[in-house]
Amino acid sequence: MHTLRKCFCGQWSSEARLDEKTVIITGANTGIGKETARDLAKRGARIIMACRDMERGEAAREEIVEDSGNQNVVLKKLDLSNTKSIREFAEFINKEEKQLNILINNAGVMLCPYSKTVDGFEMQIGVNHLGHFLLTFLLLDLMKRSAPARIVNVASVAHTWGGIQLDDINSEKGYNARRAYGQSKLANILTTRSLARRQDGTGVTVYSLHPGVVRTELWRHVSAPVQVAVRIFSLFTKTSVQGAQTSIYCAVEPALEKETGGYYSDCAPARCSRAARDDEMAEKLWELSCQMLGIHWD
Repeated sequence: MHTLRKCFCGQWSSEARLDEKTVIITGANTGIGKETARDLAKRGARIIMACRDMERGEAAREEIVEDSGNQNVVLKKLDLSNTKSIREFAEFINKEEKQLNILINNAGVMLCPYSKTVDGFEMQIGVNHLGHFLLTFLLLDLMKRSAPARIVNVASVAHTWGGIQLDDINSEKGYNARRAYGQSKLANILTTRSLARRQDGTGVTVYSLHPGVVRTELWRHVSAPVQVAVRIFSLFTKTSVQGAQTSIYCAVEPALEKETGGYYSDCAPARCSRAARDDEMAEKLWELSCQMLGIHWD
């Protein structure tokens, strides 16, 4: 019964307001990112939608403004598969925004055919992990000045699908889309733990989460039989609104202000895999990520 209740769970209920707060959400033009933006806009936050597709992003922005009655929703270009785009976005934010209270690293690619980012990274590890890793690095000083501040990393139960291949992080020796996606989501959780330790005492707290199995466009790269199965079992999957609830919870819930580094699902603490609690691997991944991106981040 508990499992069924979780499958059919509706919206997380909280009256918490975000007036005078600034929020960045990556991939906010569709799916759970869009629904997260809609909810936080209704709470009075200034929303910066960081999107690659500006046409669809503008359509989503207009919809959110109309639905929320909040005019303070803006759209900015961000391509997480291009470090130049990430740096340009962060430079603009650091120059133009006086504060950043919540960063939701939501955008992602899933189970796509093998391809590389502009900088030569395998697409899933490049967008899902390295792109957000660099973005967080570049915005962290602004967040420290805005503390208390929160960083929310949208991971997945798919972190159990693959390990961290330090000697082949870009899957050049052999590509399996499922394992590569799992690796990128495992990296999200490990990075959350490492970042939480590094930010201890700064007022910046960090959370990772599994949104649930959500009916979104992320499934577009899977085979036809899998898509049919997803539709058949849609009764037991979440809508984008339901899938956004744990992101909203991690961004908003007052009781989490003193918590950091944890993994959440269904608006509650959850248990991740043993590999996702391997702090030695987390540090090795941190060092490798810095090396790949050409940054120094103690």
